[in-house]
Amino acid sequence: MRKLSALLAGLLFGVGLLLAGMANPTKVLGFLDLAGAWDPSLALVMVGAIAVAAGPLAWARRRSQSLLGAPIQLPAKRELDRRLIAGSLVFGIGWGIAGICPGPALAILLSGHWQVIVFVLAMLAGMLLFTALERRRSL
Repeated sequence: MRKLSALLAGLLFGVGLLLAGMANPTKVLGFLDLAGAWDPSLALVMVGAIAVAAGPLAWARRRSQSLLGAPIQLPAKRELDRRLIAGSLVFGIGWGIAGICPGPALAILLSGHWQVIVFVLAMLAGMLLFTALERRRSL
């Protein structure tokens, strides 16, 4: 049941990204172009997503287990640090250069566009590099 619910949640997320235009690099770059022809429509998508997530997040904070019995693991750390800021900057720069972020990239991976394939491969390489550096850091 957990795998089925994860599959359904992922499909719903992917369809939402596609319908919202988050998988369209031109639309994303228009949103990020604050000094030019700014397209605010994705800001409305983000505000809507935050509003939809607020209720379930408040519910999860009061629980120790999910509806399917899995432990709820919310981040305990609340302060900003150098690693969080650096990671956010790298993510934002990558988003601005590519016009796409990881969720939409996975949603359109099977579209056949070579750029998406290169993006996903680069994303996976970055994850592997991070894992290797973290492993090395903890020694």
